[in-house]
Amino acid sequence: MRPIYLFSISSHPDAISINSLDITFLQPEIDFSSYDYLIITSKQSVKALEYYPKEAYIHLPALCISQQSAKSFEALGGRVLSVGKGYGDTLVDSIKHYEKEVKWLYLRAKIVASDFVEVCQQDGHKIDEVIVYKSQCSQAIQEVQVSKDAILIFTSPSSVECFLKTHTLYASQKIVVIGKTTAKALPNHLTCTVAQTPTILSCFEVLQL
Repeated sequence: MRPIYLFSISSHPDAISINSLDITFLQPEIDFSSYDYLIITSKQSVKALEYYPKEAYIHLPALCISQQSAKSFEALGGRVLSVGKGYGDTLVDSIKHYEKEVKWLYLRAKIVASDFVEVCQQDGHKIDEVIVYKSQCSQAIQEVQVSKDAILIFTSPSSVECFLKTHTLYASQKIVVIGKTTAKALPNHLTCTVAQTPTILSCFEVLQL
């Protein structure tokens, strides 16, 4: 069998799981009382909340980018406002359903792939952004050895970018990506398979097709 490598913060029993990023939580000062809703686009954003008193934010419902981020927020005790389709760009339609007087707080990474906040702000919506964590390429992804016939699963644009810093992708490798944004991070000459839904489970399901 061809070896399967999963480049993600999460793991899977059928793959060699490589944590692609090291996360640093920044803990900036936040006045949660100024906002009506949160915007959460990753499980790391939820973990960042754990550095703050729960009573300060737990009353704020959250617009979550995916089922995974929603489950993480619910596990913390929070209430989910609605769930996107796994991509930042899909949150635009969700936000536009709300009055422009609503005040949103986007808990984000230092580097993000989508400009959905700018799009919504230009339309008059009130969204503040606070950088609550930053990431850097892990030593594990930079040093991993993969064969030219391996199956590689990438779950974020940053996982692709970190891999390419010290490795080359080959046409003989099967590449699976969690979504279209991650696919765009690949070199143009390579083909890939995009998961039907932006989940790790779906990445493995397309391998069976």
